[in-house]
Amino acid sequence: MNAFAADRPYRIFLVEDDPADALLIKDALVERGMARTIAQATDGIAALEYLRDAANERPDLIVLDLNMPRMNGRELLAVLKDDPALGSIPVVVLTTSAAPDDIQDAYRQHANAYVTKPVNLDEFISAVQGIDTFFLDTAAKPPRA
Repeated sequence: MNAFAADRPYRIFLVEDDPADALLIKDALVERGMARTIAQATDGIAALEYLRDAANERPDLIVLDLNMPRMNGRELLAVLKDDPALGSIPVVVLTTSAAPDDIQDAYRQHANAYVTKPVNLDEFISAVQGIDTFFLDTAAKPPRA
């Protein structure tokens, strides 16, 4: 088992407007021991308000739907990745769109993974674990005292 699931559950921020999808994602992450906490917003504007509020704990991972009201996931992803304080948070895009343009645009905007709905939970969990493995392997280690 990967260190992520066993030793370091994430603080996850879910940006999803569909209550059924949100519940499915939350249950999958909690059941597999991958979520320490899960906060949620239902659109991009609410997500930015949450993320920019210093009273809220910074998430380790953002799970982002593309199709939402007010500010959609494409717009939010662009804002996140251009923000020096938020741009380094890994983002998993989880959406109904399998359109090649949407996939390419998400990766061009530096999404870390792209998973389509209906959710294949194993594929989703593998995407999250792959991000974690990458960050563990490439993170700069603090110097030993």
